[in-house]
Amino acid sequence: MKRRFALFMIVLLLASGTGAAQVSADDTSYNYSYWGTPVPAPAPYALEQVVYGNDWSAGPLSSPQDMYAGPDGRLYVADTGNSRIVILSGDMQVEKVIAGFEHDGKEDSLNQPQGIFVDSERHIYVADTGNRRIVELDANGKLIRIMNEPKSTLLREGFQYSPVKLAVDKAKRLYVISQGSYEGIMEFDSDGVFNGFIGTNRVKFSPVDLFWKRISTKAQRDQMQQFIPIEFNNLDVDENGFIYTSTSEEDSDQPLKHLNPSGTDILRSKGYFPPKGDVGNLEGGSVTGSSIFIDVIPDQGGMYSGLDSKRGRIFTYDKDGNLLYEFGGLGSQQENFRTPSAIEMLGDRMLVLDKDNNRLSVFAPTTYGSLIRSAVAALNEGQTERSTADWEKVLQLNANFDVAYIGIGKSLLKQGDNREAMTYFKLGNSREYYSEAFKRYRKEVVFDHFGLIVLVIVLAVAVIVAGVKLAGRKTKGQFYQEFGIVRNPLYTILHPFNGFWEMKYERKGRLSVAFIIVALLVIAMIVKRQFNGFVINFNDPEQLNSLDELKFIVLPFLLWCIANWSLTTLMDGEGKFTEIIIATAYSLLPLVLIYFPQVLYSNVITADESSFYYLLNTVALIWFVWLLFTGTMTVHQYSAGKTIVTMLLTLVVMGIIIFLGVLFFSMLQQMINFVSSIYKEISFRM
Repeated sequence: MKRRFALFMIVLLLASGTGAAQVSADDTSYNYSYWGTPVPAPAPYALEQVVYGNDWSAGPLSSPQDMYAGPDGRLYVADTGNSRIVILSGDMQVEKVIAGFEHDGKEDSLNQPQGIFVDSERHIYVADTGNRRIVELDANGKLIRIMNEPKSTLLREGFQYSPVKLAVDKAKRLYVISQGSYEGIMEFDSDGVFNGFIGTNRVKFSPVDLFWKRISTKAQRDQMQQFIPIEFNNLDVDENGFIYTSTSEEDSDQPLKHLNPSGTDILRSKGYFPPKGDVGNLEGGSVTGSSIFIDVIPDQGGMYSGLDSKRGRIFTYDKDGNLLYEFGGLGSQQENFRTPSAIEMLGDRMLVLDKDNNRLSVFAPTTYGSLIRSAVAALNEGQTERSTADWEKVLQLNANFDVAYIGIGKSLLKQGDNREAMTYFKLGNSREYYSEAFKRYRKEVVFDHFGLIVLVIVLAVAVIVAGVKLAGRKTKGQFYQEFGIVRNPLYTILHPFNGFWEMKYERKGRLSVAFIIVALLVIAMIVKRQFNGFVINFNDPEQLNSLDELKFIVLPFLLWCIANWSLTTLMDGEGKFTEIIIATAYSLLPLVLIYFPQVLYSNVITADESSFYYLLNTVALIWFVWLLFTGTMTVHQYSAGKTIVTMLLTLVVMGIIIFLGVLFFSMLQQMINFVSSIYKEISFRM
């Protein structure tokens, strides 16, 4: 028996050490599944053209930093290294170059401009960074006005005005990002008067650093690093006048934002993961860590794209924050980049500036990319049938694209087909929309079958009441004699002191019943993980393994019993090992009794109604802890205080046993490797 027990423990410990290997994204096009796994996807864009400018009469580009697709279909490029603005036609041919202009009767020139914007009147706004000013020109390059460094009490002492990016809304308000300005985006009215800052990022700090700063002297605080907000590095204005922004801070919680006129972030994040590029700290490839966005642009149908400078990738999201597609990368190939600096949309073409390669790359959407864009735009315009047709074509090219299932589900939801919408939302792992569709479908079922539902409920209650009364008459006075071994654990969970007393001193506890309860709990946990309602079931079906319950239930159960018996033997405990097993198992019964009905309940609720489900979990856990406390106190005849100390020490002993077990198997593995290496060495020499 002891050998079998030891072998069983070894198998459990070895099983607990196994884990799934992580999968990292590579340089190909991919998307993320609901479980955070990179899934290969067709390329959404293909390289159409690369423009260096060598064939231009004006000469090639030099460290271009920004560009803007004007309302006239032209592309305006801030050719920073050449201190000029290059205006290109739709076919990427030079139409005009602006390097200087007449100012107060004298010739003036740009100095390393890093930002450009063109409004609906074709007025060209230039962030003339080297001259620390904003220049407004007309379509022909004639000066309209110059806005120099603002003077205001709102600006901190020592503020250095150095505009790098800018945008203008429909009301002619000017928004400027100044290098080193952590207060937020500078807002100017239509007359060029500075109004203040908007959209300030939250301060990031460590609680430990804050603690030391609070207790430090003034001299020490002056030498410590200051807690200041993250700076914006780029911005753009959408068709509604709202501002998209990006920040270059790695691991930022919100690298992209969508600010309304008051500066409040309204960016929606209803996708699987926040819109922050690559998910988590990727370990694959030569570059690790999260994405660093340096540019963001709005697109049709509420879509927007961000440019990741760390890996040279473009990530496109819909208005809900779902990742639609990704492409690009760093490298020496034509379709890759060395140091991407800006992105822009010219129609449905994606343009990327590479400041180190001094070139402009033009990408055209593939069939896959065009279908996604069409489906998103159609759904945004309320054309549900066209959106559904496009999403179905997308699924023919990429059956693993969850957003397509969600898109079809949204279309079906708008059409009122709630039952079918639930199916697609489930395929797309969208619990929010599934819950909404289920709520509507449930209402339909209740209205259509209200009378039948009421009748079934009344009959069920009547049958239960009649069954209880009949059973009470037949077994009155004889219940314990006939069903004693079953009655004791049920009686114990309601009357713990009496029940555990009867178990110990009247021998009414049964080891076989204890093992049955543990087995039922294992089954209950397996059922919960696999058959819980979709809205509260966050388990990956591909990762579910019924044997895991041995690690999470049986192993802790055995460790608790062994550790408690070992400890109480030294603390004058009166409980025997068998009694500890029975008491611990009986304490688990509330989990069994609650978990099975809980599974049924989880399949008829929406996400808004899940609070009661989690309340049941809390009740079951508290009930279990109370029974375990009462059983330990009764079995060992301890006081309440000593029982609490014993239970805490039992947890410590469990940790020690696990540590020694892991250490033993680690040493055993090293010994096996050592013997194996010696055997191989001898084999080679012979």
